[in-house]
Amino acid sequence: MVERASPLGSDFRPGSYGDFANGVEVTILELDRAGIVEATAWPGQEKALCEALAGACNLRLSAGSGNGAANREGVCAFNIGPGRFLVSGPRETLAHEMESAVPDTIGTVTDLSHGRTVLGIEGPKAEWVLAKLFALDFASAAFPVHSGCATAHHEIAVQIQRRGEKRFELYVLRSFARSFANTLRRAAEDVGYTIK
Repeated sequence: MVERASPLGSDFRPGSYGDFANGVEVTILELDRAGIVEATAWPGQEKALCEALAGACNLRLSAGSGNGAANREGVCAFNIGPGRFLVSGPRETLAHEMESAVPDTIGTVTDLSHGRTVLGIEGPKAEWVLAKLFALDFASAAFPVHSGCATAHHEIAVQIQRRGEKRFELYVLRSFARSFANTLRRAAEDVGYTIK
């Protein structure tokens, strides 16, 4: 396995930044997701796609919007549009495993691993920081754990999944990752943040 260079550049280095007089209230980090895949169902095949993903990745999904799931091996998935799921995990073989499990009669599987960067943000003010950037309700009642959505910030497409009570993962096109990471850092300056 060849390790990919981070697109975030030298500005994204470990340390504490911003106004942390009251303590550091969020942590921002780049996450390693060796496999990132989009699975899309043909019209009328949404349920069959969810069943195929359950078989391939041990994920319990339904075709409704916003839902998501995760398994013990670190594979997670969430709905990013009608009949569309973003699936990620620690294995480079994820795309191949899903291609084998999803027949052409059900839908398509596209490997996005080379074209996405995953940023994590966690801490007591994670919702506060994200609400500055996206017109979404990040309260846990409206955005429960494992749920997700596809959105954008100033023309930069972002898929967001809540992975814990105060933890989110953001999938960004690799070519925009540095710019978006800098935007996320600026949004976190008033609460104090740590890069890990």
